[in-house]
Amino acid sequence: MANRFPGAGGRSYLAIPGPSVIPDAVLQAMHRAAPNIYAGELIDMMPGLVAGLKGVARTDGHVAIYIGNGHAAWEAALANVIAPGDAVLVPATGRFGHGWADMAEGLGAEVAVLDFGKSGPWDEDRIADALRADTGHRIKAVLAVHVDTSSSVRNDIAGLRRLLDDLGHPALLMADCIASLGCDRFEMDAWGVDVMVTGCQKGLMVPPGMAFVFFNARAAKVRAKMPRVSRYWDWTPRAEPTEFWEYFDGTAPTHHLYGLRTALGMIADEGIEAVWDRHERLARAIWAACDVWAEEGPLRLNVADAAHRSRAVTSLRIGAPHGTELRAWVEGQLGLTLGIGLGMAPPSDPAWHGFFRLGHMGHVNGQMVLGMLGGIEAGLTAIGVPHGRGAVDAAARVIAGGV
Repeated sequence: MANRFPGAGGRSYLAIPGPSVIPDAVLQAMHRAAPNIYAGELIDMMPGLVAGLKGVARTDGHVAIYIGNGHAAWEAALANVIAPGDAVLVPATGRFGHGWADMAEGLGAEVAVLDFGKSGPWDEDRIADALRADTGHRIKAVLAVHVDTSSSVRNDIAGLRRLLDDLGHPALLMADCIASLGCDRFEMDAWGVDVMVTGCQKGLMVPPGMAFVFFNARAAKVRAKMPRVSRYWDWTPRAEPTEFWEYFDGTAPTHHLYGLRTALGMIADEGIEAVWDRHERLARAIWAACDVWAEEGPLRLNVADAAHRSRAVTSLRIGAPHGTELRAWVEGQLGLTLGIGLGMAPPSDPAWHGFFRLGHMGHVNGQMVLGMLGGIEAGLTAIGVPHGRGAVDAAARVIAGGV
């Protein structure tokens, strides 16, 4: 029998944890002829873009822009401060801590991973033990993922800085904010982060294609002592260019920059504190719905403690094969695309089909989230998964009443 509601009518909703929903204003800003890359508006708007990026990151430090994705940001950051043979420590709470660790290993670093599983934050006592054991201070950096996009665990970056300071350990604190920047509260300078990486396709609401590395004066001093850094990855000319082309080591990502200018303007108009508050409220609405569904069925939030959950992405467990069945039904019947359970089980393992994720980052509001939750409830009913009743009502009460 043919699908009754093939999802083709109306606008589809990509509710995955990045790329996020792109605002119409951003798409319209990018819909233009190619600009002059040697003079004029493109060159004139760069100081404002740099200032806007620093405002979202809450830093007075530097930012380097790369044409690339989050993996490019990982490598760029490492290339500027980690030489072959240097040791790094990686506390991992999901797939992406391991991914950054693998990137460091590929560059010749000596990598120690502390694996804390996929459903909770890191244990600071174990990290402290590893740092205390490093009496010779061979560990040059701690690679810390703020929000792991796969598990939706949110880690305490400020607490990690306090730990390093209390132990008197000189390692750089490097934070992956690819999923969290512009969604979860992040304060680069106030939290003592030396290097931060992110991409444009999540909280910054721009199509994939740009990566950013923010760094402070302390990290710049480490860069100055590096034996070599490749011309392309070197952040110094990108952050302090004498000519426009040095921002990108070549041709600029022209249309992405126009989109970024509009997106940063939207964030500035709303105010970063209000952006954080909106993500907080919408995340709590989603959790309220999930708690109701969990009362009479297999669905569970991956992270039990709300204090350690991301406000940008929510990872859910529902048991195989329901995760894949639910995603297929809501996409085919409603035009609603949910995220796969990335990294929660190997794709070859049948358990892989028991997870899914919800992206609620960037250009989202209450009616979008309520529509997504209503679609999920329809899907649960259609595929016969038991679930508690009244989930959407619970979410609506959170949205109506605020945090």
